Amino acid sequence: MPLLALKIDVDTYRGTRHGVPRLIDVLRQHEAGATFLFSLGRDHTGRAIKRAFRPGFLNKVSRTSVVSHYGFRTLLNGTLLPGPDIGRGCADIMRKARDEGFEVGIHCWDHVKWQDGVVTADMNWTEREMRLANNQFANVFRDEPKVHGAAGWQMNPHALRMTQRFGYDYASDCRGSHPFMPVWNAEIVQCPQLPTTLPTLDELIGIDDVTEHNVHERLLALTNFAPEHGHVYTLHAELEGMKLLPVFDRLLEGWKRQGYDLVSLKTLYAGLVAEQLPRHEVVMGELPGRSGKMLLQGQEFLVDATT
Repeated sequence: MPLLALKIDVDTYRGTRHGVPRLIDVLRQHEAGATFLFSLGRDHTGRAIKRAFRPGFLNKVSRTSVVSHYGFRTLLNGTLLPGPDIGRGCADIMRKARDEGFEVGIHCWDHVKWQDGVVTADMNWTEREMRLANNQFANVFRDEPKVHGAAGWQMNPHALRMTQRFGYDYASDCRGSHPFMPVWNAEIVQCPQLPTTLPTLDELIGIDDVTEHNVHERLLALTNFAPEHGHVYTLHAELEGMKLLPVFDRLLEGWKRQGYDLVSLKTLYAGLVAEQLPRHEVVMGELPGRSGKMLLQGQEFLVDATT
């Protein structure tokens, strides 16, 4: 049976408090596994307003109705309103996800700060952000994190090295087509990547006549063919866990009809042999429907045995 791993990015206080419980319920109804990746610091979503000056960002906002999905109050967090502490205020919800049998891991410490700053950050900045997230994860779960999934698929070489240094079993920090061992400028990082292989809802809605009512059909058309190592679909507690929950319900039904076993990243990784994974360069690039650059799976890295 082909595998389709559900990776749930939880970006905000509202998404954690309200979206996560709803996702737990619908996943239970469909007997589906999933991996919840939590933001663990303060919710500073309002500070993302500076992205309005990036090419393509306003177009995306107009297509996906950010206010209706995130809520007006969330868009003030960190500016006119103090950013609520997600790790402290929502620890009970996070533990509920784990106690219901779902895999839990790290998304980031401060979502906006990471997404907007990590690409050009130095080692000290990067280590501090990742260590803060690691420590808060341990405080909430009384356990060490085993999986990391970067906010906005934004990474730098220091962060990649630290996925190995912090002892994560695997990570899902990039977009791509199949599991691999990452290589940055010929430097091999010993932490397998399980890339997101499918577009997200906000990348599809509003383009080529795709709406909230038919977007599931576009995604299901992309999963008619099951690749050897399965798919990874990234959803958001603020979208599929809130206004777009009916869309997610239709997706789960459709994927079950297509014969997929809906699982966590951990289950997907369990079927792999890390030592046999191909090595691929990772690069920064763009994808249709999303503004800005993100970490992408690049060409396979082949070592010339004759040199």
